[in-house]
Amino acid sequence: MSNHADIVAAEGTAPRDRVVEDAAEVFGLLGDPSRLRLLLALRGGERAVGELAADAGLSESAASHALALLRAHRVVASRRDGRRVLTRLDDPHVRDVLDLALAHAGHVAMTHPEHHEHPEHAADGRAGGGR
Repeated sequence: MSNHADIVAAEGTAPRDRVVEDAAEVFGLLGDPSRLRLLLALRGGERAVGELAADAGLSESAASHALALLRAHRVVASRRDGRRVLTRLDDPHVRDVLDLALAHAGHVAMTHPEHHEHPEHAADGRAGGGR
């Protein structure tokens, strides 16, 4: 992923292709509801894989697989504590994006409630379309 200097240099001009590709990669990682639920659970701090899996409604195997992908992209970091593996958010920019996404979703829900009534936004069976 690009560093902050790349983004600042790109302001006011068309971003370089690599910056755009890196940003799309971040959105791709965050675009999966299971990974997003794991990341949201990590906003409160370091957590064990089993706790994260339970909060996200995933098996431990599925949670571990998703966390491995997020680790590979340096979004989260893990450490051993005895027999447990604890995971935390490792990128403050991702925390900011999560906070903005939640604020945006709340704004859309308040100003456009019909948006959440559309069938494609309720496909996973959760109230509010998984938001």
